[in-house]
Amino acid sequence: MITIDFSPLFPWAVLITLGVLSAILLGYGILRRARGITWRSAALIGLLLALTNPVAVENNRDAQPDILAVVVDDSTSQKLGNRAAVSTDALAYIEKSLHNLRNIELRIIRAGAADAARGPVDGTRLFKALERATADVPQTRMAGTIFITDGQVHDIPDAKTGNSLAGPVHVLLTGKRNEFDRRLIVQSVPKYGIVDKEVEITIRIEDTQTAEGSVPVSIVQDGGPPQQISVPIGRDHTVKVTLGHAGANILQMEVQGVPGELTPINNRAVVSINGVRERLRVLLVSGEPHPGERVWRNLLKADPSVDLVHFTILRPPEKQDMTPVRELSLIAFPIRELFEVKLNDFDLIIFDRYRRRGVLPSIYIDNVARYVENGGAVLEAAGPEFAGNETLYQSPLGRILPGEPTGIVMTGGLRAKLTKTGQRHSITADLPGAGIGEELPRWGKWYRQVEVIKRSGRTLMSGTSGKPILIVNRVQKGRVAQLTSDQIWLWARGLGGGGPHAELLRRLAHWLMKEPELEENALRAQMEGNNLAITRRSVDPDKSFVDVTTPSGKTTSVTLTPGVGGRAKALVPVAETGIYKVSDRNRTALAAVGNLNPLEFSDMRTTDRRFRPLSKATGGGIIWLEDGAPDLRRVKPERASAGRDWLGLLNNQNYTVKSVREVPLLPGFIVLLLALGTLLMAWRAEGR
Repeated sequence: MITIDFSPLFPWAVLITLGVLSAILLGYGILRRARGITWRSAALIGLLLALTNPVAVENNRDAQPDILAVVVDDSTSQKLGNRAAVSTDALAYIEKSLHNLRNIELRIIRAGAADAARGPVDGTRLFKALERATADVPQTRMAGTIFITDGQVHDIPDAKTGNSLAGPVHVLLTGKRNEFDRRLIVQSVPKYGIVDKEVEITIRIEDTQTAEGSVPVSIVQDGGPPQQISVPIGRDHTVKVTLGHAGANILQMEVQGVPGELTPINNRAVVSINGVRERLRVLLVSGEPHPGERVWRNLLKADPSVDLVHFTILRPPEKQDMTPVRELSLIAFPIRELFEVKLNDFDLIIFDRYRRRGVLPSIYIDNVARYVENGGAVLEAAGPEFAGNETLYQSPLGRILPGEPTGIVMTGGLRAKLTKTGQRHSITADLPGAGIGEELPRWGKWYRQVEVIKRSGRTLMSGTSGKPILIVNRVQKGRVAQLTSDQIWLWARGLGGGGPHAELLRRLAHWLMKEPELEENALRAQMEGNNLAITRRSVDPDKSFVDVTTPSGKTTSVTLTPGVGGRAKALVPVAETGIYKVSDRNRTALAAVGNLNPLEFSDMRTTDRRFRPLSKATGGGIIWLEDGAPDLRRVKPERASAGRDWLGLLNNQNYTVKSVREVPLLPGFIVLLLALGTLLMAWRAEGR
């Protein structure tokens, strides 16, 4: 391409001044009708033109294609119905149409899909992906942007900010008009609650088809039987739930679907409320004073969440002496109140070296056995009395005790050792000083053990000749533990280096009281960074797969890597917000990632409302693909770029200059000859 340009020999101000002076002189000569004025004028004009130095510029240009960005929405809502197929067809149509348009380049951007590498993102984010993909493109080369989406995008800039986008923003909507959906929203839920007391959860049912009436909602607590309640549509509704146990209480709520609705995914919600016991009530009954009694008392009294009731039986009812009643400092043992009236108020009953001396009638001991069978907990810490005629095993309590005494009390130094089961059980696993893999533990010795034969349960610790020292068992709804030595107080005194008496007894007591953190067979899921950490604890080795279900309903199988202490673990990258369900053959765990009411599920209907301000501000258009695909046209930047059934792509006519060649139009030699010639002609004319 050739253009005319000027490269003046002097500044333009000097040339303009010379031009003005020349015009004045020539004007004066014309007024005086001087001879040769025409030739003088030609000479001056020629000299002034020569001073401006006109040149012919030849540019060697390379045309640059305009960039059309097509953003394809791959979010969860785009998988509903046939939206994904419509998106694929729309992209193929655009690619085919661009073959007929010259000087345009297509750049396809897929965004909105779950990306485990980036972690969970709440909502559909397309504009950040567009910004990253077009960061290297000058705005003058953008022909426009086409979004293939359902319109549910959550990072759309406002109309004023959107004016900074180069080119028109067009939208192709993949869904259909007049879609309807019903969803359940959890408005508020407490994080904590008191066990056996009510908590309030506020929910709301939104229905885009109707705004009146009530619908049934099913509530399942911890996998129990479903409960049906009626919830009004379009209004906040309070649901009262009683927490049944400490730890995580999982509530699954689901509203009844409606035929023809867009999706049932957002008809469900899962919440987790952490149950906290107001107070733990423990009854400690000691058969006689001994050094280990203070260990139990100090341990239980040190826990501020424990209410301890402690009785030591010093005198059986049949014992008579001459001490006046007013001088007795001992109080009467409230047998009926403790073992009948308020028995079920206790979370744990401990019999510490208790012997049958007629203080507790068999009917009350039978009450304790039935208390365990109905969900209570008993710990029997045995001394030499357990091997004699006054043993508790010969009472109604014997039917729930896991170990039967042989009548032998073994003495001499012994080191309690974890069994293989004990190395995996939550009560004894990871105890400091256990010496796993070593010949003997590193903790101190005990010097007495009652020999028992295990009839049920699991042996966690063994002593002399491998005989059980600690046995635990589940009895119907309750739990029972048996410690066959009364020498744990030696650990508390530090004899032989001591041992983890406080930690062992704390774990044992809390396992008996069903604290969720000490469940020996449990499946848990929680967030660690951008990963879902799945941990399974099992007493028996378990190599089964774990199924992980994402909030969008996709299920994958995961293999856990075995670790120490009966634990196996896996880290699963997560990319969606919502509720993840983890399950194996026997257990199910739920984990909330991000918002319990994800933006992606808040409204899944196709809409043009969100994009309308931005498209209008940038001159773009919105087309419903159910009406047919639009024509694509190249338009000039100053023309309209959208119509009822067509979309315009800017023709910016960009180019790059590869080389430039300049040729002077008035060479100096020619200008000099012309000037001399005109001056000679002027002199000749004046000489006549």
